[in-house]
This record gives sequence, C-alpha cells and structure tokens, in this order.
Amino acid sequence: MNYEETGKILAVIKKNYPHAYKDFTTEEKADLITLWQEMFAEDDYGVVGAAVKSYIATDTKGFAPIIGQIKELIRKLTEPKEMTEQEAWGYVAKALRNSGYHSAEEFEKLPEQIQRVVGSPAQLREWAMMDSDTVQSVVASNFQRSYRARAKSDKEYQALPSNVKAMLEGVSNKFLLE
Repeated sequence: MNYEETGKILAVIKKNYPHAYKDFTTEEKADLITLWQEMFAEDDYGVVGAAVKSYIATDTKGFAPIIGQIKELIRKLTEPKEMTEQEAWGYVAKALRNSGYHSAEEFEKLPEQIQRVVGSPAQLREWAMMDSDTVQSVVASNFQRSYRARAKSDKEYQALPSNVKAMLEGVSNKFLLE
C-alpha cells in the first residue's frame, strides 16, 4: 500500500472515529500516515480497506483501530482457517496408532506445524509405547498447550514487516555461525 492509499484508509477511519485524531497537528497526521504506510507497505490496499471496514462494522466500543487490530483482521480474511489444538492432537493421536514400528513414516505425514511441536519421530515412538491413559490425558494436554503457544508465536511472527523478519533472521543466523 502506498502513501496516498494509506491516507485514504486513515481518512475512512477518521470519518468513523472523528474524535480519534481531532487534536493532531499536520505534522502528526503526516507521521501517522507514514507509520501506517510502513506497516502496511506489503499489504494490498483493497485487503486493508476490507479489514478496516470489517473492524468498523463489528466495533461496539467506539475506539479507532490500531495497526495490530487491522493486521489481525487481514490475517483472518486472507489465511485459511487455522487448526485448533484439539484438531492437531487428533493428527498426533492417529499417528500414534502406527508409531511403535513406523514412527518416521507417521511423523512425515504430519503437517509441518505439528511436526515442530512433536519434535521428532523418536518422540512419536516414545508416546506410542506409553500407557494410553497417560497419553490421552497428560501427553495430550502438554501437546495442546505447546501447540497453542507455537501457533501464537507463528501468528505474531507472520504479522511482522518483512524488513523486521529479515533482521531477526540475520541475527539468528549470526548466532548459529558463532
């Protein structure tokens, strides 16, 4: 989204929430447009507009949206429905049925996000060898908590602008090399 389009988006917000920016100076308004333009530089103007309109249509509190709220709505509008922790556990529970001897094959069948939480085929094998009551209570609970935390972390990372992601990847690669 470019600077002009960002100004149009903020004008829509200002029309619906006139009190939000009433005391802004011309310089503060320009700074606000610049900030929003930087944060939505990679987003399509139409998608951002749809997210803003969605926010306005469902707002019952009367406060102008902040960048994070619009980013979250964009994710909801553009990404496929995310798997719940119960659905993710269902994949693991199914994989466990055959993981005593075929944990590597079962691990490879799991979606990538679930693989990252499980960790390895050896973990699947270990769970498959445990008492089923323990697996269905303790292991299931711990997996679901870990899955929920991983999903939240992934969503937060995806919301970052690409220049921030690149900087973080550069920092993490630097530590890997040391």
